[in-house]
Amino acid sequence: MTPQQQLLELLRATALGDRKAFEQLYQATSAKLFAVSLQLMRRRDWAEDVLQDAFIKIWHNAGDYHTEKGTVMTWMISITRYRALDLLKTRHMKAEHIELDSDWMEALHTGEFAEPLSDKARLEFCMEGLETDHRQSIYLAFVNGLSHQEITQYINAPLGSIKSWIRRGLVKLKRCLEA
Repeated sequence: MTPQQQLLELLRATALGDRKAFEQLYQATSAKLFAVSLQLMRRRDWAEDVLQDAFIKIWHNAGDYHTEKGTVMTWMISITRYRALDLLKTRHMKAEHIELDSDWMEALHTGEFAEPLSDKARLEFCMEGLETDHRQSIYLAFVNGLSHQEITQYINAPLGSIKSWIRRGLVKLKRCLEA
């Protein structure tokens, strides 16, 4: 049985009110969801609040999951992101509080931009060469997994600007990495 199938069975049992299945679902996914939450919140106490809220929402909405929505993990990450964004809004946290550091660069190596570890310094150099808006938008999209619409709400910028910043930033990043 694949990990996706295991999570799907646990989620289906959770939808039926099975507390043991919910506990197993929590054990299987909480570390990853906490990492997503912590990456967005940058504060452990806030990230813990988000994780708790996310699992409450998962418990109450387990029956709403459908495979067309993506994998179980993707669905749960989405719930966690939305809870984090809601908390950020209520705590009036601004986008300028996000500081780009080497931790997220490491995430790029294990995610969409999987580069050999030896290229880490070059990637950091190229990212630092991007304009702040481009770098921040790429960070929010590819590290935190926010959609363009979510980024517009998060940093309060027009959708067209967000799309342009990401597109231009990726072009410049690619050009720099290929040089």
